[in-house]
Amino acid sequence: MRPQLRALAAVQGGLFTRRQAIETGHRERELRTLTAVHGPWVVVRRGVYVERELWDSLTGYDERARLRDLAVHLTMTTDHVMSHDSAARALRIPMLRPRQELSHITRQGVGGSRTERGVKHHLTRLELLDVREVDGMPVTGPARTAVDLAREHGLETGVIACDSFLHADGDRAALWSVLRSMWCWPGSTTVRAAIDLADPGAETPGETLLRLLILELGIGTPDTQFPVRIEDQVAWIDVRVGCHLFEFDGRLKYRRSEQGGVARRPVDEVVWEERRRERQVCAEGLGMSRVVWDELFGAARARLRTRLLAEYAVTLARFGEELPPHLIETAARLRSQRARRGPRPA
Repeated sequence: MRPQLRALAAVQGGLFTRRQAIETGHRERELRTLTAVHGPWVVVRRGVYVERELWDSLTGYDERARLRDLAVHLTMTTDHVMSHDSAARALRIPMLRPRQELSHITRQGVGGSRTERGVKHHLTRLELLDVREVDGMPVTGPARTAVDLAREHGLETGVIACDSFLHADGDRAALWSVLRSMWCWPGSTTVRAAIDLADPGAETPGETLLRLLILELGIGTPDTQFPVRIEDQVAWIDVRVGCHLFEFDGRLKYRRSEQGGVARRPVDEVVWEERRRERQVCAEGLGMSRVVWDELFGAARARLRTRLLAEYAVTLARFGEELPPHLIETAARLRSQRARRGPRPA
């Protein structure tokens, strides 16, 4: 790659266009060789390339999808804003993986949408949008993006996005303000439900989906991030209903940082400490259920419902519905201290 082209790619997320390659000295015949199968350049989108070394280093779905979004932005010739899934990826708003991978743009128009060549075009009045710039792209702001995700993909994805917005200190009023500008649009009823259900205590999509499942069980109102004092530490439990606790076990906490996780110790030590903490928490007169990602979908979901109801019934029979007074008092004090100090580190 010519130095001039490398300089252009450096400010475009590693991407460069066919036109830029030719303008910096690459010839048509050379381009055909460079972009051949297993060649040093990968075609991200027609007329947009990236070096294979960078492409191969991107192992996650979102990482490659973000490059495809940027490639769409680089080739658009009309005024536009990246929105919906594309904005969520740019803003790092979590969402369930869509059935169809598309880049989304919103541009000037009176309404409606169409999809062509992997891009879904949404029409609206651009002056309605709160626009940010991320990675050199104009994208819809976090509140508008969360609302768009609910309209586009349904309740679960919408609640995940709204939870993430509130957890990042977003204001629920901002979500309602966005909804008021689209009160009669398709999906606005779903948005209203998603905002009502949103809870800033959910720290991951798994915790959001677990909370929604608990609501389906009809056993009570979920209380997120419930603190329990154990020895000289505080255990923050994902969800509580009555005297029963629910913990979502994601894979990241069992993976070392070099594997993309958050574990700072070997897996066996992480699991041992987790089980020790669970015994100490349950010794306070509480029951606990643990849930993993795969149980939240498909046929496994029905089996999970049955298991959680059975485990909750055991806790109810042993400890009743009301929390012991000392746990109520301790939780109130710990939450007050946490509010003064700000959110706990990730």
